[in-house]
Amino acid sequence: MEFSKEELEKAISLLSSTIINCEKMKLKFSEGTSQHSLLKNRIKALYISKALLLGDRTINYTIKDLREALPPIVSIINKTTKAQSKYEKGNSQFNRFQHIIQAMLISKTFIENQINSDSHNLKLLL
Repeated sequence: MEFSKEELEKAISLLSSTIINCEKMKLKFSEGTSQHSLLKNRIKALYISKALLLGDRTINYTIKDLREALPPIVSIINKTTKAQSKYEKGNSQFNRFQHIIQAMLISKTFIENQINSDSHNLKLLL
C-alpha cells in the first residue's frame, strides 16, 4: 500500500504528539498498575511506528517487538473508531478522530509490512 508524502508527514506528526501525551499520562500512574503498563506498551508501539514511518534504520526491533506493537495500535484504532461513531461526519470531533484513525492505519500497515519482510528474510536465511 502506498501513502503520499503528506499522509506520512501528518501521521508522523500525530504519532509524535500522541507519544508526548502518553508520556505525560504515564507519569500519573504508579509503575505496575494496569494503566501504566498499557501506556508503556502503547508508547513503545508508537515509537516503533514512528521509526518505521521515518525509515529510521538506526533502530532495530525484533519480530517479537513488532508483533507486540500491533495490539496497542489496533486498540487505538478500535477505541477511536468507537468514539468517532458518537459524532456526525463533518463534525470537528469526528474529523479529529479520523486523523488519528488514518495515522494508526498507516502505522499498522508499516508494522505488518515490516513483520512480513523480516519473516521472509528470516526464511531465506534458513
